Amino acid sequence: MAEHEENEKINLAGWKQLYPYFAPEKKRIIFVAFLMLAAAAVEASLPLFTTYAVNHFVAPKTVRGLPLFTAVYFITVVLQCLTTVFYARSCMRVEMNTTKRLRTACFLRLERLSLSYFHQNSVGYILARVMSDTERICGMIAWGLIFFFWEAFYLIGILIAMFLLNPALAGLVCIIIPLAAGVTFIFRPKMILANRKVRHLNSEISGAYNENITGAMTSKTLVIEDKNADAFENMTGRMYQKAFQAARLNAVYLPCVTFIGSLAVAIVLTSGGMLTADGTMAFGVLAAFISYAIVILDPVKEIAGMMTELIAMQVNVERVTKLLSEPVTIEDSPETVRKFGDIFDPKTENFPPVRGGVELDRVWFSYSGKPEDWILKDVSLKVKAGESIAFVGETGAGKSTLVNLICRFYEPTKGRILIDGMDIRDMSLNCLHSALGYVQQMPHLFSGTLRENIAYGRPEASDEEIRAAASLVSVDRIAAKMKNGYESQVGEEGESLSTGEKQLVSLARALVRRPSIFILDEATSSIDTETEHRLQDAITCVMKGRTSFIIAHRLSTIRSADRIIYVENHGIAESGSHEELMRRHGKYYRLYTMMDIEKTAPEG
Repeated sequence: MAEHEENEKINLAGWKQLYPYFAPEKKRIIFVAFLMLAAAAVEASLPLFTTYAVNHFVAPKTVRGLPLFTAVYFITVVLQCLTTVFYARSCMRVEMNTTKRLRTACFLRLERLSLSYFHQNSVGYILARVMSDTERICGMIAWGLIFFFWEAFYLIGILIAMFLLNPALAGLVCIIIPLAAGVTFIFRPKMILANRKVRHLNSEISGAYNENITGAMTSKTLVIEDKNADAFENMTGRMYQKAFQAARLNAVYLPCVTFIGSLAVAIVLTSGGMLTADGTMAFGVLAAFISYAIVILDPVKEIAGMMTELIAMQVNVERVTKLLSEPVTIEDSPETVRKFGDIFDPKTENFPPVRGGVELDRVWFSYSGKPEDWILKDVSLKVKAGESIAFVGETGAGKSTLVNLICRFYEPTKGRILIDGMDIRDMSLNCLHSALGYVQQMPHLFSGTLRENIAYGRPEASDEEIRAAASLVSVDRIAAKMKNGYESQVGEEGESLSTGEKQLVSLARALVRRPSIFILDEATSSIDTETEHRLQDAITCVMKGRTSFIIAHRLSTIRSADRIIYVENHGIAESGSHEELMRRHGKYYRLYTMMDIEKTAPEG
């Protein structure tokens, strides 16, 4: 997904959209801003102590009044330390609180978004929005914005102090401020852009490392090591060039700023030295001006840099606000929400019982919504409650699309789908999905124990129910092999289990939900033949009394289905039981006999 890497100005509309997440911290931010005003005043006053010490103790060679001076200076330093402590604590609280609110809002938005959003956006893209972008924005508000106040107050404090000490010399020193700001505004955007390109290429190199390590066997069997090496060398070469450009910009910028800073000191030493020699300015004032000349460019650089960072951060703000305002394409009507609640506050007591009768009434569907991209055309199908339906056909024919429409992961472009005579658009999504038992082709397990994964969709399930479901689909054999049985950790995404074992656990998880509508999407594709035979009887038992939809390439697993539907050319080509379709000698017959021949063909 393409992103704009840089904007030319700050767009306040995006920041306004994020304001509600920062508003609760408004009082704390204002408090810290005043705190920074005090801290900046203290910091700007420190060279004045040098002036006083030189004029009252060093020049006259006396220590009269030194204890009081020392006490005042000590109190000032303590105040500076205390303001720094309060500043750090307050900024940390602002950052943590705003990050929590913003990330929670992003997560809740993702929970509401339809399945199509996750098909159109990669996991990496979504994680970057929720984690990296929110962290950068909240960090800027909590630390950057307040630090901006500090630098601005500090610069004002320095200017006030200098003009109070000697207006003429202060005016000469101020000449270098626009020069330093101009150099910073010229170089900072280029440096930020160059460093962003380096980070982007570094991510590509990390991805290349990952692909080559995980795909080592594929690379070796295809004998493409030389091509991988050339591609990797090209990436590292481009990164070298971009890194060199960034280093070159930094190498020019730093000496320029250092030169301007040295110019300020030179002005003070030259003009101030002459004034001191003439006796028109005290030596202590010259010492203070030297201190101010050394540090005056620091706030100028930081303020200019902060403005550049805010401009560069515009893309992060746009990404997060886009996620927060992403439209929910499939949602319940306000009337349905009032009656049945939403996904976060369901009114389960109002849910009607789902028997499982399903009807597709002249359904047309296109993922893009364009007529030339129809996946399904004018499909009609009636399924009685408790009937088992198997979808077969070539890859891309629309089998999974039919199931996704029945589950209301997508909605028909034209036509309607009814469950128990009710249009699913008038049904609560929560009610519909609570009635589903879905076993995916590529099952996903969560970090936790085997028991927790089986009961994931119904945490209140008893041990007896969990063990019964597990025994029905041979998960009890998996538990028996594991060290702690059902309390064994399965690892991240079930990494301690094979793909076939994960499918069995996923099947047990669906069974525990006691669904009215059961969906098996290639659920036996990664299970060995012996386990498959055991599963056939189990699945037949499970489907008894439930409406079932099965998508399978292994036709042996669907022979017992009440109806087998051959999907082709955007619709239903054939429909009937296994025996009926075999007698017709049509498309299903040819597919079945072809697979039967392949299965019985001798090896070699």
